[in-house]
Amino acid sequence: MIVIMGATGATGGATLRSLTALGVPSRALGRDPARLAATLDERTLAGTTPHAADAADPASLREAFRGARQLLLTMANGPHQVQYELNAIEAALDCGVEHIVKISAPAAEPDSPVAVSRGHHLIEQRLRSSGVTTTVLRPYAFMQKLLLLAPGIAAGVMHGAMGQARCNYVDARDIGDAAAEVLTRPGPAGGTYPLTGGRAYSHPELTALLGELLGRPVRYLDLSPSELHAHLVGRAGMPHWLAAHVVEIQQLAVVREEAPDDAFHRLTGRAPRTLEAFLGEHLHLFG
Repeated sequence: MIVIMGATGATGGATLRSLTALGVPSRALGRDPARLAATLDERTLAGTTPHAADAADPASLREAFRGARQLLLTMANGPHQVQYELNAIEAALDCGVEHIVKISAPAAEPDSPVAVSRGHHLIEQRLRSSGVTTTVLRPYAFMQKLLLLAPGIAAGVMHGAMGQARCNYVDARDIGDAAAEVLTRPGPAGGTYPLTGGRAYSHPELTALLGELLGRPVRYLDLSPSELHAHLVGRAGMPHWLAAHVVEIQQLAVVREEAPDDAFHRLTGRAPRTLEAFLGEHLHLFG
C-alpha cells in the first residue's frame, strides 16, 4: 500500500493520477476525506482510498499509515511544515513504513538562503538518520505557480526581482510522474533527484514567450527585492512569509545559475513537459 500525504496539493494530486494511470492503488490522506474525494476525478477516485488524517495529530497519522509499505511525503510550504512532516515521519516509522519519498526543494542545505529550503534540509536529515529507505525529489519552480501572476499579465506586466537570471520551471504533473516511478520501481529508490523542465527562462524571456502566445506585448518590470516583497503583499495579497519565500527563490536564481537537469528523463524515459505547452494550455487565464 502506498500512502499519499498532502493529497489535496498539486504534487500529491498529480502523483495520485499518475499511480492510477499505472493501475497502482493508493491511500490518500486529508483532514476531510469527503472534501478530498470531491477534488478527484472519477478515474482517480476509483483507484484511491481517501482516509482521514491530520498532520498535527500523530495518533491520526499512525492510524492512516497502518499497513502501508511506502509513503509520499509532500506538504504545502508554510510556518508549520517542518513539524508536520516530522510528525509524519515518526508515525511512519512507528508503523513500519519501508520507503519514504520526500518532495523537497533545491538548495536544501543548512545555510541555504531560502528559509523553506533550510526546513527541507532538517526533514531530509531526520529521514537519513532513521535508517528507512529514503528517496528525495527536489523540484524547482512549479509552472502552476505562474498562474498566480495571471491578473498582472492580463494587464500587460509581470513583476519580479531576477534581472536577467534564469529560473528552472517544472510542471507539477511531471513531479507526479517522477514520484510514481520511484514508488513503483525498486531501481531508483534511495536516490536524490533534482527535477526541472527542459529549459531555464529569464523573466524577459518568459514575458517574450507570453507576448508571442497572447499576440500582444507583455512587459517585465524588474524590482528590487524589497519592492517585490511590498508588491506581493500589498497588490497580490500574499502573506508576508509567502512573499518573502517568493523573493528568496528569485534571489537564489540570481546568485546560483540555474540550468536544466536530466534526472526526470532518467527516471521516466521521456522529456519533461515544456513551459510553452503549459502556458498554451492555460492561455485563456492570462486575458
